Amino acid sequence: MHGVRHDLRFFVIALLTMSSTSVSAQEYPARVIRLIVPFPPAGATDNYSRVVAKDMQASLGQSVIVENRPGATGLIGTEAAKRAPPDGYTLLFTSNTAHVLGPLPHEPRPFDAASDFTPISKLVRYPLYLVIHPSVPARSVKEFIAFAKTRPGQLVFASSGHAGTSHLVAELFNDLAGIKGTHVPYKGTAPALQGLTSGESHYLFNNIGVAQPLVVAGRLRGLAVTGEKRSPALPDMPTMGEMGIRGLEGVHTWLGMLAPANLPQPILTKLSTEMTRIMRTQEMEKRVRTDGYAVVANTPAEFRTEIQSEVATWSRVIRQRGIRAE
Repeated sequence: MHGVRHDLRFFVIALLTMSSTSVSAQEYPARVIRLIVPFPPAGATDNYSRVVAKDMQASLGQSVIVENRPGATGLIGTEAAKRAPPDGYTLLFTSNTAHVLGPLPHEPRPFDAASDFTPISKLVRYPLYLVIHPSVPARSVKEFIAFAKTRPGQLVFASSGHAGTSHLVAELFNDLAGIKGTHVPYKGTAPALQGLTSGESHYLFNNIGVAQPLVVAGRLRGLAVTGEKRSPALPDMPTMGEMGIRGLEGVHTWLGMLAPANLPQPILTKLSTEMTRIMRTQEMEKRVRTDGYAVVANTPAEFRTEIQSEVATWSRVIRQRGIRAE
């Protein structure tokens, strides 16, 4: 009889646990949601995180707070998100610079970009734009490559940070073009652009929204963009593929949302649906288009697969170039 009573008690506890789990998923969110951004305020990742947070807050009826945790190419904020409970109350709003590239030069790697997290959705992406200082006598990618080949190692390429997107894309471009450049990393996009406009460096891969105004002003010259097709924001600018450089078709910077690993499926479904809704609003689509970006809003499964593919590509570049964490 005692055994039966014990079993019954265990069954009731199990039932209560199950019901409280399902209720918590249905009631989610029941309190404040924290959105960790592993970058300082005012960059593209931070700006978009705040727009998304505001829309989430209005839709879900709970406060959504953006918490900037910058440092170590995004590793500090990413680690904080990784350690949080997988309950949907701590989310990570990040870019592939921090999430995919950040851990790669480190041995051992501090985290696995796919398996240590629950990908929710890649929200937007944008190509990288090759811009040069006007002192370089080139009007096309072909002319630039020809000029660089006569000066191996003499042309300086800037980046917004060691082992970040702008650094690794330039390394890959150099390999594909058969040229040698000297890398100078800066502490962020603004200083890198300043270095280029002042003539301290000769070329840089950057985003269209920030670089194009300087091209229009005559302070820089634009040559081509990465990606499979031309950017709607710059329809007259050719792709690298059109210029004969194959291998940069899949190269983009993206912004996306993830959660700690093992996020319960009902909460994942709710957040994924919410991200798709937000990214498809007229205001968001207009903003994204103005910035020279493209809406992605893919599924958690698609996002995971794309992260894994990117890790493989950039791991190879880092290994071949012997790039290590600073």
